[in-house]
This record gives sequence, C-alpha cells and structure tokens, in this order.
Amino acid sequence: MPHDPAFAALRSVLGDRLSLSKPDLEAHGHSESHFPPTPPDAVAYPETTAEVARVVTICAEHGLPVVGWGAGTSLEGHALAVRGGVCVDFSRMAGVLEMRETDMVARVQPGITREALNQELRATGLFFPVDPGANASIGGMAATRASGTTAVRYGTMRDNVLALEVVLADGRIIRTGSAARKSSAGYDLTALFVGSEGTLGLVTELTLKLHGQPEAIGAATCAFDGIEAAVEAVTETIQMGLPMARIEFVDAATVEAVNAYARADFPALPHLMVEFHGSPAGVAEQAERFGEIVSEHGATGFAWADRPEDRTRLWQMRHHAYWAILAARPGTRAIVTDVCVPISALAQAVAETQADIAAAPIPAPILGHVGDGNFHAILLMNPDDPAERAAAQDLSRRMADRALRLGGTVTGEHGIGMGKLGYMTAEHGPGWDVMGAIKQALDPARVMNPGKMVRQD
Repeated sequence: MPHDPAFAALRSVLGDRLSLSKPDLEAHGHSESHFPPTPPDAVAYPETTAEVARVVTICAEHGLPVVGWGAGTSLEGHALAVRGGVCVDFSRMAGVLEMRETDMVARVQPGITREALNQELRATGLFFPVDPGANASIGGMAATRASGTTAVRYGTMRDNVLALEVVLADGRIIRTGSAARKSSAGYDLTALFVGSEGTLGLVTELTLKLHGQPEAIGAATCAFDGIEAAVEAVTETIQMGLPMARIEFVDAATVEAVNAYARADFPALPHLMVEFHGSPAGVAEQAERFGEIVSEHGATGFAWADRPEDRTRLWQMRHHAYWAILAARPGTRAIVTDVCVPISALAQAVAETQADIAAAPIPAPILGHVGDGNFHAILLMNPDDPAERAAAQDLSRRMADRALRLGGTVTGEHGIGMGKLGYMTAEHGPGWDVMGAIKQALDPARVMNPGKMVRQD
C-alpha cells in the first residue's frame, strides 16, 4: 500500500494507538451536516504534545494530510479528511493541566469538552461560558472560533482564549500568548490560530479565561405575533444596555417542532428566550425592564423563572430545537447555515430570509443568537432529491449574499470549512490572498487540513 512506510513510522510512535480499522475510519468520516462521508486513511490517538509533533513530522515527510478531530460536531465539514491522510483524534488529551483560581484561568488539553470542563470547575466558583449548543471539545471550539448562546455577554472563543500551545506543520512546537489578560508584545499569534480551523497547526494546549459563577440566574420567555416585532424588541433591548447573558430567538416552525418532539405546549408563535446573570436584586430589575420593553412590542405569555428546574423547562425550546427540527421531517438531512449582521440590520435580514423560505419548496426553521445579530436556518432537504438540494443551497446562498450586502459576515460562528469557501472572495477581497500567504508561510506543503479555509489550487 502507498502509505505503508508512513504507517510503520507512525506505529513506532503510537503502537496500537494508530488505527486502520474500517469502523474507526468510518466514525471519523462523518459530520453533523450534509457532507458525504470521507473517511481518513488512518486515525491517530496521541497522548502528549511530543507525540503530536512526531505524528505531524512523519506525515509531512510522507506528504500525508493531517486533520484534527475533537468531538466531530462542526457544521461546515471542518474535520473531514477530504484528501485522505491521518485524522488526529484528541480524545486521549482531555485533561485539566492547571487551575489558577486567583487568576481565573485554566490550562487544558484540547480534547476536553466544555461540559466536562465546567464539571471540573464546579467546586471553584468559576465557569467557562462559551456555549455553542453541542458538547464540543475546547480545542475544536478554538479552531472554529465558536461562540453560541452566551456570546452577547461573555464573548466568543476569541475573547476567552489567552494562550495556546501549537504544533506547526513542520513539527515545531510553539507557545502563543500568556496567562496575562493583555499584551502588546508583537503579532497576536493566539488570535491567528483561534479560528484557523487546523489549517496552520494543531492546538495541543489552551489557557482559558474563566468567569465567576453568577450569584443569581433568571430566565424568561415570551411570544410575539410576528417575527419582526420579536427582532425589534431584541434591538431595543440591546440598545438600552440591558446586560443579558443570553437572548435567543426561535420562529413558529421551530416551536411547532419542539412541541411535537418534547410534548410541550408552547404557543405556535415566534418566541424570545432571555437569561440574566448577577445579584438577585439586579436580575429582578433587569427582568422587569425586559418585560416592559417586550410588552411595548406586543409580547404575550411572558413567563419568568429563577429556579433551575423552571429555567430548564423554559429553555427546552432552544435546547431541543435542532433535534426536534430534524425529527419533524424524518429521512432528511440538514444544511445548517448561519450569518451575522449588524444589530441595526437584523430585522431586515430575518424578514427577508423568512420571505425566501416561504417561497421555497422545503421547510427551513429560523433560530439564533439574535443578541449579537447572529441567526441560523436549518434547511431540511431530501438528499436524494436534486431539486430539494438545489433549493436548500439557493436559500443558503441568498442568506450569505444578504449578510454581505447588509455589512455582515457569511458566518458568525460555524466557520468556513468546505461549505463556505465560495464566499471568501466576496467577504474578504484581497484579504483572502493574505490568508493564503500566511498558509503558504506556515504550511508550504499544505498538509494541515487541506481543502479548507484558503483558496484551493
């Protein structure tokens, strides 16, 4: 076989932690979205940074592509080995290396998931706030510059990663950043690698900013007769400066899917869900002001909860949404796409998207983190029906074009991967060539996650 010399060298480093088994390859060839399976040629399970460096060096010597793998939850095909090669699975590098409670930082390995990390943090009074919905790995979240429901208050991965350890394409190990909260020492290499989707190197360690667990948490939901009123209420809430921890939107189609999936009885109307963090008095005051704002926009059914079990019930619309939408049309696949626009353009972007969906032959519920102008559409299609696939792709294209026209971006948090390569020139212009130059400088042989992010030869 053509890769036998490379595999022999890798096995000398990893032993039986280099897998060529068909089930293992197939498990690492699937994504959460609509892309066809693309199994790698081998799966490596390193346990140390030194092993990762040896794996990358060997692969580079033999011209084998290297693709990082966290939890496999990305939505634009980021972790698919589209040109074969070795998938580096970080599940055996999933520990907390250091906890510095006074400094409010943690040093972790990339394979730890966000839920596992917060479980480790429970006794410290601290937590890691970035919540993309899925129980993603922290390394994968950094690679895609993930955000999620709490970004409106706590920021994205860009704001919460202080430092990295990275293995470059030639096997060098570098450290970027520090545990300090700020620096003006040279290029910001940490920011360069956060969001690089594994195309410049493999992250083997992260230093994270932590936050204090709030003294009190309150949640609320309310319904609106139309989507425009709900989005306008969000815009006013943001402009008033209310310090929301989360503010989420779901449309009527999403609510209907959740009702069927979870046997719930929410009114089949667009809903907002909001959460406040702070002192008991502060949370109560913020909730009262939010209630006043949404009432002015015609909200009904305002429900407030501060007990954990009641908050869980109120949030089930958002937490169950993705799986509920898939279950609403069995046998379909989803193109899950997102865009982000300035908050002033949000109402227009959502209304025009809804009009496109109403005219399309497929269902496409809308939901999202509207507090920062970011929303999603889950485009349900029969993968064996060319007309439906074309309709889904057209809706996704219209959303991306509209976001750019309104001064936004084609993806607020899902990333580029394979799925949105075609929009990079329109969004970045000559800046995309600069990205290619950086890729060429750090990975001239293009072994790091080829087929993603930069212009393809």
